[in-house]
Amino acid sequence: MPELHHYDVIWSEVAVSDLDQIVTFIAERNPQNAITLWRRIRLRIESLSHAPFRSRLVPELKVIGLDIYRELIVEPYRVLLRVKSKKVLILGVFDGRRDMEEVLFERLTRL
Repeated sequence: MPELHHYDVIWSEVAVSDLDQIVTFIAERNPQNAITLWRRIRLRIESLSHAPFRSRLVPELKVIGLDIYRELIVEPYRVLLRVKSKKVLILGVFDGRRDMEEVLFERLTRL
């Protein structure tokens, strides 16, 4: 059996906050759905430790030459990440129904 490559999955504080806000919002209406979503997103992200390049390049960023950022789709959410060395850096979790340019602009102007 071939050896699986292992990448460390590292969450940024911003990504943790993004997921917490999403889950908290959903929990106000349906706690069970919030738990299910949290588990689904966490499991999909943790699976990147063995296959990070199965995620796609972020189309909006690739067009402008930023082809170092990838995303994992966990409907309806988009998980923004970067693979660097043997690390998968989780940079954010966004609602996929929002415009990515708007989300990133909002994020940058908050700094």
